[in-house]
Amino acid sequence: MKRIITLSVDQLYRRQPGGIATYVRGLVYGLAALDEPIDLVGLAPRDATPPEALDLPLRLRAAALPLNLLTRLWPLMPLGVPKESQVVHATSMAGPFGGGVATAVHSVAMHDLLWRDEPGATTRAGIKFHEERLSLIKRRGDLRVFTTSPGLAERLVDLGVAESRIRAVRLGVDDATAQAADAATVRERLAANGVTGPYTLYAGTREPRKNLERLIEAHRIARSRSEGLGPLVLVGPPGWGGVATSDATVIGMVDRSVLLGLYRDAAVFAYVPRAEGWGLPPVEALNAGARVVASTTTPSVQSNPSVVLVDPLDVASIAKGLSEALEQGVDAQSVFTRRASVAELTWRNAALDHLAGWQ
Repeated sequence: MKRIITLSVDQLYRRQPGGIATYVRGLVYGLAALDEPIDLVGLAPRDATPPEALDLPLRLRAAALPLNLLTRLWPLMPLGVPKESQVVHATSMAGPFGGGVATAVHSVAMHDLLWRDEPGATTRAGIKFHEERLSLIKRRGDLRVFTTSPGLAERLVDLGVAESRIRAVRLGVDDATAQAADAATVRERLAANGVTGPYTLYAGTREPRKNLERLIEAHRIARSRSEGLGPLVLVGPPGWGGVATSDATVIGMVDRSVLLGLYRDAAVFAYVPRAEGWGLPPVEALNAGARVVASTTTPSVQSNPSVVLVDPLDVASIAKGLSEALEQGVDAQSVFTRRASVAELTWRNAALDHLAGWQ
């Protein structure tokens, strides 16, 4: 008999889905690929237009209310959760936090404490929302808490969440739904934005927390002595709060295949946020074989020996790191080593971690 697992997929319908949407998609694909008797249900808002890429291997179940009301009411009632659910997993702090059969397992994924680490990166309403949800999670002793970022479990214990309730889970970087664009396609996209030859790449939202001003200044210094870095190319959407991009080349959003090709062909990939929940882009870059510079505040690569780690608040440190990364090998063995450093980060392993947490 199949086990009915209900996951919230509301993040896919939000204006800026972000990293949690990647987590939702990856987890669904990971669970669906397992040789396990699972019936996956995706809990979505009512009357929402499905995202263009929402072709996930699950049954969609529309709740009775639109997204904003669901988010408000899920702490009070399990709106939309099928009564036969044996597992109800909130993929973010939005919820839901209950429902299903009497013996159902309830869990929530916590990805970060960024509203505390970088309060300036959100609104007062955003801080209030997250603090209220954190209080709810602390009160709900039956709710299992899945942490996706190294060190987050310890911080939650310090905040009063019982260690016995916390399960650390891995995230994935493998993506069977897209293939990297060929080198000619990548060159064409870059040339359309005035970039020819080598380039340094940043991928992610453009917002103050990502520390782009210091990265741009550091890149300017490093390029003056390491011309092989090429211009700095910024890929991704604008985020909350404005940033000055100066002489960097802003390409904006690209499709998944072009992004994978940009990772692969970059002279160096640079990612130096002041604070980060996990940090998917540098791990994706490593998976593509790229040379990577990242801040010491990026949990996903803090202990990765293939990464050049830098102080995000020190422009000189970032500049030195860019030059050091450029000196790393690009031979087959070096590329293999970088890829191997993230080999265990697969969505299959993530799915297995979740299944173990639901036992």
